[in-house]
Amino acid sequence: MQNQDIAEILVPEDQLTARVQELADEISLSYGEQRPLLIAVLKGSVMFLADLMRSLSVPHAIDFMAVSSYGAATESSGVVRILKDLDDPIAGQHVLIVEDIIDSGNTLHYLRGLLLARNPASLRIVSLLSKPSRREVDVPVDWIGFEIPDKFVVGYGLDFDELYRDLPFIGVLKEELYAEN
Repeated sequence: MQNQDIAEILVPEDQLTARVQELADEISLSYGEQRPLLIAVLKGSVMFLADLMRSLSVPHAIDFMAVSSYGAATESSGVVRILKDLDDPIAGQHVLIVEDIIDSGNTLHYLRGLLLARNPASLRIVSLLSKPSRREVDVPVDWIGFEIPDKFVVGYGLDFDELYRDLPFIGVLKEELYAEN
């Protein structure tokens, strides 16, 4: 049923799997002997985080944050709310923010500033997807899986109204399903 709601597949499952492994190899090499703390931005990054964790060759820890700037909308409101904060302090740790998608950059810019104020030893960012044409705020990102066009995407953790997260690919949702009537 969900597949019929997809207008096109932007990133098929095999490309996702291969790129996540490449990212994990690059990240592992970059951290070397350091033990990064992976901070997943809920809920969209969960599938990416799980696959990335299994592919990393360096010891690592995880924590979660939940932020909201969308609500039920399809575009960011620009107002960022922390819905779930970290469980433990990050001072002195090597932090890697694991993000699903960078759109305007507002949420990630806010989150980066918040975490830098907590004095980590280092702070890096990996994002599975990036929409550079939508960027309003420039945020330094260390690793990007795929740059995608300005289309509304779902799958592999990304949702519309809590649906489609379980799709094993990144697909473009048919516009009639989310466009305002």
